Amino acid sequence: MKKVYFDSAATTQLRSEVITCITEVLKTEYGNPSSTHSYGRSSKSLLENARKDVAKILNVSASEIIFTSGGTEADNLILISAVRDLGVKRIISSKIEHHAVLHTLEFLQKEYNIQVDFVKLNDCGHVDHENLESLLSATSEKTLVSLMHVNNEVGNVLDIKGTALLCKKYKALFHSDTVQSVGHFELDFKEIPIDFAAAAGHKFHGPKGAGFAFIRKNSGLRSLIHGGEQERGLRAGTEAVYAIAGMVEALKLSYQNLENERKYITELKSYFKEQLSKNILGVKFNGSCGDNTSSTYTLLNVCLPISPEKATLLLFQLDLKGIACSKGSACQSGAEGGSHVLSAILSEEDLQKPSIRFSFSSFNKKEEVDYLVEVLKEFIG
Repeated sequence: MKKVYFDSAATTQLRSEVITCITEVLKTEYGNPSSTHSYGRSSKSLLENARKDVAKILNVSASEIIFTSGGTEADNLILISAVRDLGVKRIISSKIEHHAVLHTLEFLQKEYNIQVDFVKLNDCGHVDHENLESLLSATSEKTLVSLMHVNNEVGNVLDIKGTALLCKKYKALFHSDTVQSVGHFELDFKEIPIDFAAAAGHKFHGPKGAGFAFIRKNSGLRSLIHGGEQERGLRAGTEAVYAIAGMVEALKLSYQNLENERKYITELKSYFKEQLSKNILGVKFNGSCGDNTSSTYTLLNVCLPISPEKATLLLFQLDLKGIACSKGSACQSGAEGGSHVLSAILSEEDLQKPSIRFSFSSFNKKEEVDYLVEVLKEFIG
């Protein structure tokens, strides 16, 4: 059976160089980075050099990079500590954030009685910046804004610098889940006055189980995990040196190859969009994902003209044909409810139709797109 992977927004294939890096570290750098003997010092040196590499890419200080198990842990660390330790009483977010943020906000409302306000979105799902400014100016209470840079389901791109400057104007803290953008977009946190960000290695061809938080120096955040003093006291527990090394190798390769790979993937996405429009009458593209200027080049969220009865078989049929993709985000696959992102931005009519997220990487080929379009065309009839 032909196998085609169009689900890179869920997780990515490891680069061969990353596998080599991880294997080598597993063989040679098995010392505990907190140990003072030569084995420990060697692992510690590798860890700190990896931290410097991440910091250089984001144009920040190495002390502002805290290694975590991934984006979810980074989001939790930032949001919970901001309320618990920094005195944040109010958080402004949106209804189309990742559940790592939304479920954390629910916890904070219940446990700390904080106020949560959701900014208005336009018809395509972009943040209404006038409404955001109105919310920011409405109170003098200590406020944090949490808005993702690239939406994981429809690919909308936030004006992250404009948002950061607006937050600064009103003395609000700004956190962004950059899980879908780190490794795919240039980010300069000297130029973008952001306070906190989260990233995950497996979104840019690195291993699962490794990520990082960017935490602006002297923020006052404190650890959620108690134990040792690893990660500047912000994340207790022995670091997964091999996974961190693999993640940072993947990150460096992503930026070394960014220009060529972005061009290649953009052309692939555009070709897919053209073929769908040509072969499937009534196809729609959710959010702004059909517009390469206001959405990420890495995904296309497609609303297909299929009856609700037939729609229930679509993912099953695609899987039978060897095609991997996602209905909504993979983080909630198997859930009974539909996508909270699409529910917030689609009409009732379009919500009755199946929407599928196809996401791409440089490993994909034009021939795979042709195969996918033929399978969809055959199924829709």
